Amino acid sequence: MKSSDASGNQHPSLGEGLGGLARIDKWLWAARIFKTRTIASDACKNGRVAVNGVNVKPARMVKVGDTVSVRKPPVTYSFKILKTIEQRVGAKLLPEIYENVTPQEQYELLEMSRISGFVDRARGTGRPTKKDRRQMDAFVMPSLEGFTGFDFDSWDDDDDEEEE
Repeated sequence: MKSSDASGNQHPSLGEGLGGLARIDKWLWAARIFKTRTIASDACKNGRVAVNGVNVKPARMVKVGDTVSVRKPPVTYSFKILKTIEQRVGAKLLPEIYENVTPQEQYELLEMSRISGFVDRARGTGRPTKKDRRQMDAFVMPSLEGFTGFDFDSWDDDDDEEEE
């Protein structure tokens, strides 16, 4: 499956560069896995990118057939390289660039973190937003169903006065 324009010519940015090799940071940016090349490079430096199971530096050259793992907490995405490119391409051309081989469990983990993301709020990170508060209420309220609450009418004020 080759990308071609109306005249039948292959898209110029899909050509294999440097004999089928590309820098990992450029490939990650060109394949739209990271928004900027700087972010892709920083991810490599911080050990969040692995090629064939080995953490790599930004200048590492990758080739067709390599498996790239990218950790974007809480998920580790995995991609099999189909073409090595160093120039960014449109989103419609991405199926020609890589194959997503991320295990289904990773997507389930992502969904779980979306559902319960507000539970992991670090202490002191600020006041919950209105949306966070509503999500917390929705999470807590079903567990309180059937709870009648405290009966203030049966509270005996005389017992407290006798203790003083």
